[in-house]
Amino acid sequence: MRSLKHVGVVDIGKTNVKVAVVDLERECEIGVLTRPNRVLHGPPYPHYDTDGHWRFICDALKQLHLEHGIDALSVTTHGACVVLMDAESELAAPILDYEFGRPDELAVAYDAIRPDFSETGSPRLGMGLNAGAQIFWQFRSDPGLAERTASVLTYPQYWTFRLTGVTANEVTSLGCHTDLWCPGDNRYSPLVERLGLSEKMPPVKRAADPPGTILPEVAQATGLPEGLPVSCGIHDSNASLYPHLLKRQAPFSVVSTGTWVIVLSIGGQAGCLDPDRDTLINVNAFGDPVPSARFMGGREFEMILGAREAACSVADITSVLEREIMLFPAVDPRSGPFQGRAQDWSVDETTLSDGERYAALSFYLALTTAECLAMTGAEGPILVEGPFSKNQLYLDMLQAATGRTTEAAAGSLTGTSVGAALLVAQKKTISGAAAPVEGPPADPRLESYASRWLEDVHRSGAKSGMGTSL
Repeated sequence: MRSLKHVGVVDIGKTNVKVAVVDLERECEIGVLTRPNRVLHGPPYPHYDTDGHWRFICDALKQLHLEHGIDALSVTTHGACVVLMDAESELAAPILDYEFGRPDELAVAYDAIRPDFSETGSPRLGMGLNAGAQIFWQFRSDPGLAERTASVLTYPQYWTFRLTGVTANEVTSLGCHTDLWCPGDNRYSPLVERLGLSEKMPPVKRAADPPGTILPEVAQATGLPEGLPVSCGIHDSNASLYPHLLKRQAPFSVVSTGTWVIVLSIGGQAGCLDPDRDTLINVNAFGDPVPSARFMGGREFEMILGAREAACSVADITSVLEREIMLFPAVDPRSGPFQGRAQDWSVDETTLSDGERYAALSFYLALTTAECLAMTGAEGPILVEGPFSKNQLYLDMLQAATGRTTEAAAGSLTGTSVGAALLVAQKKTISGAAAPVEGPPADPRLESYASRWLEDVHRSGAKSGMGTSL
């Protein structure tokens, strides 16, 4: 492979689709174009706009190549998504939006065939968050679909296929609560056979494996040179984790924030996981199991804050701490460690100033994150990346609640695009010191607030039969 300087990254998140150019030497984005990932509402069901995405990707690559020059490509996407392909390598059915609720209608029948958590590390989730449940519902709702389906691709690898024409699946996406993978044994789960897919699953590769080069028609559409290398692709949370795996020794935890807050505990204890509380075993880029937990923190942030300013004054913070203004879980009850519970405020919500609301919300998100860390047996420093890394209230409360060093990931190591780009470089280590940054001692007021929040959540959980882990 020739010397690489700039890597183009196709980065498809649940909220936005992004094409970026990453400078490998500086380990940072130098060019970015985005479009909203709007869901098409049917027929036959809510699905992703793959044709619109593809046109945007090609146009963005063309523009970014003209501006920066692109030497290789990589792909990263959100999880909970699989693609059913027909014999002509076209979509056998639209790609289902995982927030569509109809798969729940077949929950009893699906649960009868899905493997146990102890085998897959995949918790039973609602809607289409288990990819196996998506396929099961699609096959049942469209009787001819199973026969039309010639292959099943994980989502990053679908876009890699569009770029290269090579079909493959990959472990980080298979290990993302799909029910289709056994991370301890590094093999497909029995569900693949039960769904009749044993002969329809492409070879499994590692994220850094180069499956091929761009197709001539892609080169023509984008202006990229023929023979441009493309990585196999990776699940977005594991793209975020990858630079830290190259940089640090276990134990440590990475908190990847966005629409989802994903806690990934390197050196954590899988024995602590509770499948009823949205914990799972992810699989990292090297194929190793990673105890994990998650909740829709970014979505909850939007639900509570709305169009209000994400800011507060010292007086707002003091008011929240002294009056113990608390938001209790769960804002979005469909996922996370407190799923099924209804949100509640310790005060009349209508009396809050915008700043008080923001401060209490930041603390709530940090305390829910701390619960996720406890459930994964996390140890060592905590690195926060993504939007919440810029929220100092969140960082301070997370450190106070866990008693462990908490830091914002260095700017060059923040986000999925840089991790995906590093896959193409196939580096064994990357630049920069890995020593944790010691933060200031925790504010006793924060520690007291965290303790009180935990007591109230524990008391409420005990009444509903749900425990806590902190």
